[in-house]
Amino acid sequence: MYLSYCGIRVTNLDRSLRFYSRSLGLKEVARGDNTKIGGGIYVLLRDPKSWQKLELNWYPPGSPYGRTYVPGEGLDHIAFRVNSVAESVKRLESEGAGHVDLVGSLQQVMSPAYGGSFHVGYVTDPDGNWIELYDHPEPIGESVPEAY
Repeated sequence: MYLSYCGIRVTNLDRSLRFYSRSLGLKEVARGDNTKIGGGIYVLLRDPKSWQKLELNWYPPGSPYGRTYVPGEGLDHIAFRVNSVAESVKRLESEGAGHVDLVGSLQQVMSPAYGGSFHVGYVTDPDGNWIELYDHPEPIGESVPEAY
C-alpha cells in the first residue's frame, strides 16, 4: 500500500486547472469523465519537482457526490493504491474505518491506460474524511508511477 494522491472538489474545473497549472506549475498527467456512471470529471496533476499529485474533482448537479461546496471543506479524498480493494476495505473497517456506499457502476472502472479495469472502494477515517482504495491488474511496483 502507498499514498498515491489527494483529491479536492472544485466548483469550476477549467478555472481551477488554469490556476494549478499556470500559477503553481503542476502538469496534467491524467483525465477522465465518470459522469455517465454517476461520478464526475477528474484531472490528475503532478508537480514536476516533487512528483506529488493532486486530483481536481468536479461533480455535475444531481451527482450523489456533488455536495454543497463550503470554502475550506474542499478535500474530496485521499487515495491509497492497494493490492486488493476488497481485502483492504474489510481489514480497515474491522479496525474502525467507516463504511461508504459507492454507486455500483463506480466500483469497477474501465481504464484503457491501465490495460483494462480496476476496482475502487472507499472508507472514512475517524473524522469522516473519505479514503479511496484502488487496485490495478498489475501488482504494485518498486517505483512511483507518473499517473495513478
